[in-house]
Amino acid sequence: MPGPALLARLRAHPVVLDAVLAVAVFAVILIGAAAGPHGRYGPRFGAHPLEPTTVLLAAVACAALVLRRRYPRTVLAFTCAMTLAELVTATSEPRAPVAAASVIAVFTLAARTDRPTTWRIGALTVLVLTAAAMLTSTRPWYAQENLAIFAWTGMAAAAGDAVRSRRAFVAAIEERAERAERTREEEAGRRVAEERMRIARELHDVVAHHIALVNVQAGVASHVMDSRPDQAKQALAHVREASRSALDELRATVGLLRQSDDPQAPTEPAPGLGVLDQLIDGFVRAGLPVELELPPGSPEGLPASVDLTAYRIVQEALTNVHKHAGEGARASVRIVRSAEALTLTVLDDGGGGGRPTDESRAEGGGHGLIGMRERVAALRGTVETGPRPAGGFKVRVRLPLQTARTGETT
Repeated sequence: MPGPALLARLRAHPVVLDAVLAVAVFAVILIGAAAGPHGRYGPRFGAHPLEPTTVLLAAVACAALVLRRRYPRTVLAFTCAMTLAELVTATSEPRAPVAAASVIAVFTLAARTDRPTTWRIGALTVLVLTAAAMLTSTRPWYAQENLAIFAWTGMAAAAGDAVRSRRAFVAAIEERAERAERTREEEAGRRVAEERMRIARELHDVVAHHIALVNVQAGVASHVMDSRPDQAKQALAHVREASRSALDELRATVGLLRQSDDPQAPTEPAPGLGVLDQLIDGFVRAGLPVELELPPGSPEGLPASVDLTAYRIVQEALTNVHKHAGEGARASVRIVRSAEALTLTVLDDGGGGGRPTDESRAEGGGHGLIGMRERVAALRGTVETGPRPAGGFKVRVRLPLQTARTGETT
């Protein structure tokens, strides 16, 4: 038995493998032609002399097997012609040992073509060779040699078709596995991109809000440092508090990138409307009067995604008012909850301290309004932003509750 390394080397060189097969088939044909199947104690080797015609036809037929993978139909036709020539010219028994080459050719054709071709050409080969053996034989038509041609060619066609079906099945499984792997990689890439976008929005909301407060309070402290040190000290205290809050939220957001088994990963819940009063109080202490209209019980029972998104939208909207509205600007936050949706409205009167106009705020928007729209779109909600006719800016967002609740359930 050849070793695995030799078999692998032969499979890597199919022409060499076919040449080895051709030599083996040629040896089998010669042994079969010289053996006597009806000896006293079984088959006897050397019972019949080898006829030169049989040797020549066998050599030519086996030589054609070297090309069986490239030209399966042509090789089958050629080996069948050699078999028929041997049947016609043979003068002694046993006859038709060259049919072994035709058996190999039938198997190759069935393994490398489709099933209709196998049944059509295979059946024709079986009938032609069997009929020729029966018509040219001196024995009865049901003799063992005649039925052997029928059996071997038929089994070769069936075995070749089975090999082809198995190869097609394995190829389909491999293709399906590769497609599933590609789909899995694409899905993983999409999820990574979505997670990066979500973390980027979180970081922007945290940084934009608190850094804006720090900037304003630092400016106040710098302005009144000499004339009103008490107010400057109070402003610096607000700077310290805002920076501490920014660090805490940044630490919590970046903690999402830690490994799940990291003991320092954050465990506190994400902010929501339940702590909206603390957010409003921070803006009020920073010098932005905010009027809040929040019906009792509104934060209770909200889906987590809606609760977080509503908090971040109010935070971003008030941050924009604080950054872009004029001196003395006032803002109002109104939250209305119904059975179908949560509606948030953030308005400001624009103030009048020479800050950017309401039109520039609507057109520029920056990443804040973009992130706001992305958050709302993720929940299949709607957002309206733009200047108000009487001055100032308006942000109105509608977040459906049923869609968010269904998405979190599934």
